[in-house]
Formats: sequence, C-alpha cells, structure tokens
Amino acid sequence: MKRGPRLMDLYRAMLDALGPSRWWPADTPFEVMVGAILTQNTSWANVAKALDNLRSADLLDPARLHGLELDELAERIRPAGYFRLKAQRLKHYLDFLAQADFDLTALAERDTLALREDLLAVRGIGPETADSILLYALGHPVFVVDAYTRRIASRHGLVPEDIDYHELQSFFADALDPDPGLFNEYHALLVRVGHTWCKKTKPDCVACPLGPLLET
Repeated sequence: MKRGPRLMDLYRAMLDALGPSRWWPADTPFEVMVGAILTQNTSWANVAKALDNLRSADLLDPARLHGLELDELAERIRPAGYFRLKAQRLKHYLDFLAQADFDLTALAERDTLALREDLLAVRGIGPETADSILLYALGHPVFVVDAYTRRIASRHGLVPEDIDYHELQSFFADALDPDPGLFNEYHALLVRVGHTWCKKTKPDCVACPLGPLLET
C-alpha cells in the first residue's frame, strides 16, 4: 500500500475512535506560543497551571509579558518546572516578537521556511517548539512530530526507530495534503494514542484504536 493511503487509514481509525481533539487548548495564538515553550519537558497539567497564573495577572499579552522582570516571570511560571530556564527562553522569544512589533498577524503571513529559520535562531527554540508555533499558533502547514509519532510509526513498520526529526517530519508531510487542519488533528490524535495506549513500555495494542492496523 502506498504511504499516503496507509497514513490516512491510521488517521481515520484514530479519529473514528476518539473524535476531534480540539487541540491546541488556548484562547489566543499568543497563548499557544507560550504554551509551546512551557510544555518542554513537563506535562500539560503543569503548563496549564502556569498559564492560569499568567492569565489571572492579565499577562497573556506579548507586550505586557515582555515588560515583566525576569524573576517575576520565572515565579509566575513556576508550576511548569525548570521555571528559571523557561523564563529565559520566553524572554528570548518575546525579544523576537518585539522585533516584529508584536504583530502576530503579520508574522503569520510570512513565508513558512524563512519564518521557521528565524524561530530556530531564537535561543531555546528547537524544531518541535518552532513547528508547534508555526502550526498551532500561526496556521502554517507544518507537520509536528514528537516521541509519540516516532514510536507509533516505527511500531507500525513505517519508519526505523532511530529516524531523526526532519526525516520523520518529511515522511508524514510529503505523503499528506498540506492542510494545517489535517496536520493539527493528526498530530493531536497521535499524542492521544501514544499517551493512552502506545506507551514506551507495555503498550496496549489490543485496546488501541490502531491495533487492528498493525502489520503482522
């Protein structure tokens, strides 16, 4: 079977079983950006607490957050873990937004590849974070991959287990229609399946929505 139809079979199986993910959970594109940085090396539950702290102080605005002192920012995001490091990363990213006059609409209209390069040049922004910002906050057709994506794809015999980020990204992006909505939902479904069934140890293939599609 060709790669595209096989990937769409996996997608439909997950969507039929789980329904729409409505991901990324945020009220504004800027909140998505902040969440993408805070979610590095922690659970979403912890990120949500940090975002609530910022929201309750009316700080989920790029210009206002940019004006916050580093120590206060770190304290506000403490629940997200590694809060001093993440505060520095947020500051670097806010400096990047300041150079664009905090105009997220204009940022979203920029060329995808050029903008991705600029994001990766921001200290503390790696490929997964940059791609999450591009897809979920700015609506660019960039396929986000992570450990769940690699695990599920390799267990289904689609890619080698040691495939790198960009090769794995290309594997999906080159075979699917470049639709931000599809890329958004596909990644979200993979995260849900990986978190619930396709665990690193003791995967539950019997209950997993993708279990019937495993090649034997």
